[in-house]
Amino acid sequence: MEQPEDMASLSEFDSLAGSIPATKVEITVSCRNLLDKDMFSKSDPLCVMYTQGMENKQWREFGRTEVIDNTLNPDFVRKFIVDYFFEEKQNLRFDLYDVDSKSPDLSKHDFLGQAFCTLGEIVGSPGSRLEKPLTIGAFSLNSRTGKPMPAVSNGGVPGKKCGTIILSAEELSNCRDVATMQFCANKLDKKDFFGKSDPFLVFYRSNEDGTFTICHKTEVMKNTLNPVWQTFSIPVRALCNGDYDRTIKVEVYDWDRDGSHDFIGEFTTSYRELARGQSQFNIYEVLLKKKKKFENHRSRSVTLLSFAVESECTFLDYIKGGTQINFTVAIDFTASNGNPSQSTSLHYMSPYQLNAYALALTAVGEIIQHYDSDKMFPALGFGAKLPPDGRVSHEFPLKGNQENPSCCGIDGILEAYHHSLRTVQLYGPTNFAPVVTHVPRVGEAQEHGSHFWVFSLYKGLPPQLALLVAAKLPMSIIIIGVGQAEFDAMVELDGDDVRISSRGKLAERDIVQFVPFRDYVDRTGNHVLSMARLARDVLAEIPDQLVSYMKSQGIRPRPPPAAPEPSPPQSPERTPPASPLR
Repeated sequence: MEQPEDMASLSEFDSLAGSIPATKVEITVSCRNLLDKDMFSKSDPLCVMYTQGMENKQWREFGRTEVIDNTLNPDFVRKFIVDYFFEEKQNLRFDLYDVDSKSPDLSKHDFLGQAFCTLGEIVGSPGSRLEKPLTIGAFSLNSRTGKPMPAVSNGGVPGKKCGTIILSAEELSNCRDVATMQFCANKLDKKDFFGKSDPFLVFYRSNEDGTFTICHKTEVMKNTLNPVWQTFSIPVRALCNGDYDRTIKVEVYDWDRDGSHDFIGEFTTSYRELARGQSQFNIYEVLLKKKKKFENHRSRSVTLLSFAVESECTFLDYIKGGTQINFTVAIDFTASNGNPSQSTSLHYMSPYQLNAYALALTAVGEIIQHYDSDKMFPALGFGAKLPPDGRVSHEFPLKGNQENPSCCGIDGILEAYHHSLRTVQLYGPTNFAPVVTHVPRVGEAQEHGSHFWVFSLYKGLPPQLALLVAAKLPMSIIIIGVGQAEFDAMVELDGDDVRISSRGKLAERDIVQFVPFRDYVDRTGNHVLSMARLARDVLAEIPDQLVSYMKSQGIRPRPPPAAPEPSPPQSPERTPPASPLR
């Protein structure tokens, strides 16, 4: 019998770790005190948003707002709706123009200024509201050819401040919805020689390109042709990515021990249909594909027994409510890294490129730093002899200040790291317990629910007992294995398959994400792309880990802080209603 094309992915699918699309956020744009380019009235501003490709770093136009006539302080009505990925550095650019004609060619209009930021920078700002100065750079991009063109061709001065842009992000409400449903089947095919069938359902959401992605798999019901599966819950965005009319495909299989599950048939539906609940509309005939045609057996059916939907608190609800993500770094300074003055050392500071530690620090830190308002990050080392007496320390501040180990931003961490390499002596042994317990000691003094820690450990292997303690705390642990050592023990600590345990006790949560750095070394030398992949893999679980901790403690997101009053315009003016996009 012909098997569906998705059979290979079916056998590998883990229903608890299925790929869920990014949530979607709506970006609202306002500006204050724009340049006035018109002789007898004020500018007629338009905002154009660009996104940057990860691989080629080219800017692509994402969308345009409407044009608002005769104002230097526009509040644009048209929004930009974008996919949000916590684990990616999503670069954005906003260009402002004074529109002088109906031409869509931006080079025909006066350039008013631009601003650069990341989506994480907007989302992580207080109340998810970011205010930045607009400047006129030396170059902009021609919207038609994509080639650089002087951005100052219309009288601008490079570097000149030319007003302010205000960017606000709001998560779309349907991204919070979770659907709970239950199905049964009637008169399925008998597939087993000595019994009936062991049926299960597989749900797929359709993609923009016409392909399908598995999003849920039910349990197997043994030896029955009339199964009633258990109730299950699934985020609506995983089911249809917010498009209620998008096709949902459901396949019915008979389970086989060797993984060669027998295909019984399939049917299609949509979220909008399922939301009708139990009715004649949600009784589906199961079709069997034979020779590119579907055979219809009217007696064979799957029925929706119940359907409910409710909104849940999301990661962005906590961030917008003021929860801070504090980033703490610990670096291995044991002698196994090699002499830092030699090029074979993992700590070697080449004048031409960053070493593995610095690359990994930058990749993770550049993303996570926007979720901490003061951007002060404790940076620690372990396994070195410290001046002046050669005392071995397993918890020392990289910048040498015992009273205050925090560094300002990722640049401050890198500076402190290089300072330590010049002042300490790599030694040993490897003892990770002090740095792993550093975060819990600091966290005890914080208000419940106001902070969540991401502890990033480079090369080290923390003791399981320390991880058990940490699993009770508002924290996640990232382990990046640097070097060519075997990291089997670290893989075991990444509790995706089996939760870590020590002395017969299981950790309360899976809080560890481990990756070996060598798996991300790009032989073509494209460190930007390879480090983006590393950051994606180690940070992807952070949002769910934060939400699961908060829920386990009964902590709900706090209300967002009140938005500050908008900057007043330089002079009073009346803003006419928005005109159509020209």
